[in-house]
Amino acid sequence: MRFRIALAGAAVLAAALGSAQPAPRADASRRTPLSDADFHALVTGLSEPGGTFITDNLLSNEIAFQDVLPELQRRRVQGAYVGVGPEQNLSYIAALQPPIAFVVDLQRGNLRLHLLYKALIELSNNRADFLSRIFCRLRPHDLTVEMSAAQLFDAYRTPQARAVVPGLLDIRLQEVFDRLTRVHRFGLTREDRNGIRAIYRAWCEGGPDMRGDFGRNPSIPSWVPSYAEMMSAADPFGENQSFLGSEDRYLRLRQYELDNLIVPIVGDFAGDKALRAVGAYLTRRGLTVGTFYTSNVEDYLFRSDAWRRFFRNVGALPIDDESIFIRTYFTQSLEGMREYVDPIRPTLEAFGKGEIRSYDDVIARSRVPRS
Repeated sequence: MRFRIALAGAAVLAAALGSAQPAPRADASRRTPLSDADFHALVTGLSEPGGTFITDNLLSNEIAFQDVLPELQRRRVQGAYVGVGPEQNLSYIAALQPPIAFVVDLQRGNLRLHLLYKALIELSNNRADFLSRIFCRLRPHDLTVEMSAAQLFDAYRTPQARAVVPGLLDIRLQEVFDRLTRVHRFGLTREDRNGIRAIYRAWCEGGPDMRGDFGRNPSIPSWVPSYAEMMSAADPFGENQSFLGSEDRYLRLRQYELDNLIVPIVGDFAGDKALRAVGAYLTRRGLTVGTFYTSNVEDYLFRSDAWRRFFRNVGALPIDDESIFIRTYFTQSLEGMREYVDPIRPTLEAFGKGEIRSYDDVIARSRVPRS
């Protein structure tokens, strides 16, 4: 995304880096909010030109994303978070509570999507308000903070909540733009505004049961979950750890957004800049990468020699023995997909020894998380 900022991007980025205080490994209790100027500097200064993908990825289709959380939450200290894609990152951030999070995605549309989430979450004091805003629906009067995610989604399926209010989308959209431009002073271009408008319209039209089917033949049975199903799912112990799973988790995530600690970046995992720039920033802050959620991006990287550049970029990140990859592996059955974990340091050692040559090698060394 191209922000219009009064100060030169490079100068502001230098100021942001220079103002960071070196620190030992940080935990959630030591999070340091970013100013709007520093947030702007990171978004613009760390981003690459971007590219395209086969789909827009307006929502995830990874129903098992919570499977990894119990194991990762047992780590002594949570390092910084790096991820890719849409809303599953928000649940990982709320659950793991890293000191800072970067969402690095090839598409500029994903950056716009996360700015839209940022505005909607900041504008919404609770989960019920958020669902009213994201789906452009009237809020029922009988919702409480104790309700489960499934109960809240059910409430927004009723005819009363689904009643069309003329102009509501435009009203909500203006609130989003005001939040981003007047409160945070983001200078959105026309392309930015049009992109955010298109995403928001798709969410409002899709509602709680929208699915990321990504062009699949509707006549073929699909394992792809709806937004409501993903947000109502549970971890292996039966606890819903999505960011809408409880009021506490939602408020925790909202504070991250208010503190500017979820930084969306336009970047290619195999590119020359973004990941390395994130690594340099974290190193200066005295932080390590605790979690790197790659989804199934590596599958695409192995279709050329881009995977080699990716692993070299990962090698430039500050890591330790607790740094973990989260990988999504899509199966050929209605089961759909699995989530795997893989320690980063041994993977880089295997890459250095020439033991990784294919995507199958990467999956073979990954494992099902321990519950």
